Amino acid sequence: MRDTFVATTTDLLDEDPRTALVLADISADSFRSARDRHPDRVLNVGIREALMAGVAGGLALTGLRPFLHSYAPFAVDRAYEQLKLDLGHQDAGAVVVTIGGSYDASEEGYTHQSPGDVALLDTLEGWTVHVPGHRDEVPAMLREAARHDDRVYVRLSEQENDRAYPGGGRLRVLRRGGPLVVAVGPMLDPVLEATSGLDVTVAYTNMPRPFDAEGLRALTESDVVLVEPYLAGTSAAAVSAALEGRPHRVTHLGVGRHEVRNYGGWRDHARAHGLDAAGLRASIGQFLAL
Repeated sequence: MRDTFVATTTDLLDEDPRTALVLADISADSFRSARDRHPDRVLNVGIREALMAGVAGGLALTGLRPFLHSYAPFAVDRAYEQLKLDLGHQDAGAVVVTIGGSYDASEEGYTHQSPGDVALLDTLEGWTVHVPGHRDEVPAMLREAARHDDRVYVRLSEQENDRAYPGGGRLRVLRRGGPLVVAVGPMLDPVLEATSGLDVTVAYTNMPRPFDAEGLRALTESDVVLVEPYLAGTSAAAVSAALEGRPHRVTHLGVGRHEVRNYGGWRDHARAHGLDAAGLRASIGQFLAL
């Protein structure tokens, strides 16, 4: 996904004089040729993520469409106040593209992990959130984001599904059956494996904000399982609002609030949080009594 982001953004910089890119050292070498061609629109502020967000806000106020990029804990957690003030308070737009996800960079320790990034953005107004499940879903997201001036978050990850499901933010039904299981982004393949042979409906989205409330209401009969690749319960308010007035039960599966203090790859951390197929099958089966 990261390579696809670099290629697509490089093309946008060449094609659209309104596109700008602000970096804080991360991926700077990958954009070296783009910076050579567009030194006025490709800026590397060094290891200063708050400044990166502030510069992006200033560029947006001049009419440019800034993309800013780093690991999620640096671009969202560390720069949260600047996202709130220099973008939100100024009603300026930008496209924040992150790598690392919840625990992709687990070998680097907790400094490079951000399971709470989407939850943080939920405290702010007007953010669209894309969580692609495959690299081929990324270009359309970036190109669409370049066409307007809203605030957009694109959360890239190393984990990805076997195939792409491009399209908008509507829930896409991939398997029909009984109770609804919604998979967000790269959680689709583990969910499909976990629910193999179970009488459930499986739906997919790669745009959890704004959440497809209409689609959720249409698919929900009673029980809902929501599986997200970030902090468990992040979408609880969105789901509750969508199903207001309709009797239902819901469980939210995602990254736990306990810090996994061991190193290892993202698969190890997924297993520790119960987000591998075996863990999901146990949780889903227990909730639905299947």
